[in-house]
Amino acid sequence: MTQHLTFDVSGMTCAACSARVEKVLARQPGVEKANVNLALERADIEIGPGVEPAALAAAIEKAGYCATLRLADRRKQREADAAREAARAAEERWTLTRFVISAAFALPLVVANLPMMTGTGHALLPPAWQAALAAGVMVFSTSRFYREAWAAARTGGSNMATLVSLGATAAFGWSVWRAIAGQGHEHLFFEAAAVVPTLVMLGKWLEARAKRGASSALTALARLKPATAERLTDGVAENVDTELLLPGDIVMVRPGGKIPCDGIVSAGVSAVDESLLTGESLPVKRAPGDPVVTGSLNGDGALEIRVTRVGEDTTLARVIRLVETAQLGEAPVQRLADRVSAIFVPTIILLATLTFFGWWLWSGEIESALSPAIAVLVIACPCALGLATPTALVAGTGAAARAGILIRDVEALDRAQAIGAVAFDKTGTLTLGLPRVVATHAVDGDAEALMAFAAAVESASEHPLARAIVAAAVTGFAPAVGVRAVRGEGITGMAGDKRIAVGDAVLMAREGVPPAEVIAAALKLPEAATLAFVALDGRLAGAIALADAARPEAAEAVALLAARGLPAMMITGDNEKVAAAIGAELGIANICAGVKPAEKMATVKAFRQDTGKPVAFVGDGLNDGPALAAADLGIALSSGTEVAREAAAITLMRPDLRLVADALDIAARTRRTIVQNLGWAFLYNVIGIPLAAFGLLSPVFAGAAMAFSSVSVVTNSALLARWRPRRRVRK
Repeated sequence: MTQHLTFDVSGMTCAACSARVEKVLARQPGVEKANVNLALERADIEIGPGVEPAALAAAIEKAGYCATLRLADRRKQREADAAREAARAAEERWTLTRFVISAAFALPLVVANLPMMTGTGHALLPPAWQAALAAGVMVFSTSRFYREAWAAARTGGSNMATLVSLGATAAFGWSVWRAIAGQGHEHLFFEAAAVVPTLVMLGKWLEARAKRGASSALTALARLKPATAERLTDGVAENVDTELLLPGDIVMVRPGGKIPCDGIVSAGVSAVDESLLTGESLPVKRAPGDPVVTGSLNGDGALEIRVTRVGEDTTLARVIRLVETAQLGEAPVQRLADRVSAIFVPTIILLATLTFFGWWLWSGEIESALSPAIAVLVIACPCALGLATPTALVAGTGAAARAGILIRDVEALDRAQAIGAVAFDKTGTLTLGLPRVVATHAVDGDAEALMAFAAAVESASEHPLARAIVAAAVTGFAPAVGVRAVRGEGITGMAGDKRIAVGDAVLMAREGVPPAEVIAAALKLPEAATLAFVALDGRLAGAIALADAARPEAAEAVALLAARGLPAMMITGDNEKVAAAIGAELGIANICAGVKPAEKMATVKAFRQDTGKPVAFVGDGLNDGPALAAADLGIALSSGTEVAREAAAITLMRPDLRLVADALDIAARTRRTIVQNLGWAFLYNVIGIPLAAFGLLSPVFAGAAMAFSSVSVVTNSALLARWRPRRRVRK
């Protein structure tokens, strides 16, 4: 049986590091799959039986990195996460301190060497002073890169720190040798030895801040759950850790407090803010009998809540799990970058060596060869390649989650941006799923008796139409026995000695009711309504008309899709007249009515063939599962069934169909950002490395460009975190 393990991995500095950890893990016996995410500093591993987590951690540590297994105990893991976050913040502050001190040493060197660098004069500082200033940078900044490079070298690896260390050491060492030899101010590279590590340190600090901004949505979700709850036991309140709550407990949530569990309100009325979890901008009223979810913010009323789900079963925990899963994926477009990253550093070292000897042979001077070789080392950066996809995924899926859109994995994200048409289920999706009885026709004129017979069998069903019939029955009824649902047609059962059948015309035909009688009964009721016929012992007793209102935002949702050039289709088991009425109200011309649950999947496939485009299917019910799975992209409403949510690739955390267009929009933007990042990273190296090799870039400018490349990629991803849903439809 496969087991999933997650390690926090620290010490990775670039894509070469994450690729190395992934390669080391893949070689371990029993490891079936390993995925290492540089942006989140995590390793997710699928292992077979008999594999010890300690052995995997040891393998990672042997490769030069630190690995910590994430704990099943959520309270302890929460404490570990807090400590890890504090360590990251401290490291970020120390990185800034290193940069400030190094800049203080490097700036005088740059100013002093400007005349020489611009060809207008000689350096303003003697070699001894230049060496002292550069040495300060070597101590405060380059020493970090030495440690990281040595950690990789011990296991035969290399990384970005290797390139920076080699470049700075070559520049400093050559300059010291020239100064000791008394060969004057010419051909000294002290400013390169100082400025390159300083700029890279600045890039590291900016990169850390941008990464933190890109992952802010997931961090905010993780912080929603309060650490303690006020549990009521025999009317006495006590503060307990939320991990100790059990289903059935009663908790008190005071005004302004966070709800610590999923549950049902047992006492009190309040407005609850669920915006961080569902994206709903306005607080929603909650009263006895209403559900509440973990992490929601209580308003101005006190609530007593009966706990229904805790720990990993809560809505918040499932949301975090889905977001993390999506962020840990790897886009297909990233695979080329991964292959390049695996051989990047050794290739750059080889290119720098060839550059050095090429210039030496051509010019006959080591001084002329050293500058372009150093520039090649410091301008090449695998970080941008490694950060291109994960930072965009973290920012994009986090922004989507904040808006109430849960994307299951990166493959779903990739498929979503290519969608060309959208099919909708009707009942419970395009409509509210709360039908009501609007008219009845009883053959013998006794409408109350007709409703009582129908309610007797429908009381055993959870179908929305069944609940509406039961709610409309005004006289008492005894539940039928031997109830059997006929999938897609209706329901039958026995009440006393009478056989009752409630359903569509097909079921009536099975019961022996003449079609002419069914048609005659239908003519007595509104056309734009769903009809449930009632038969007693094979004879038609009457018919019941039910209507379901469209969701208030459904028409705007269809218009938003049309504005994107996406045709919409309605798929329903309802009759053509009802479907046509809803379609006309919402602006959907392509309607497929009378579709049985088993036929929905085939209808979606036929729609794909007709449009010639990938199709998304939006549904909420148990019978939508096959269609959700068969579509190129399944989108489920969280208010729907568990089966629908499990079959879908995207879940909408609130029943707002405008989120369908929003989901496609953020998917397209995220993929576009990934492509932009990878394009920039490749283009930067393709252009920058030849320029450096041909001597057209000094090491100082190469170092600045290297720092800028990673920062630009991460910043571009962080901008994606600012995405918000659009509501305006272009006319």
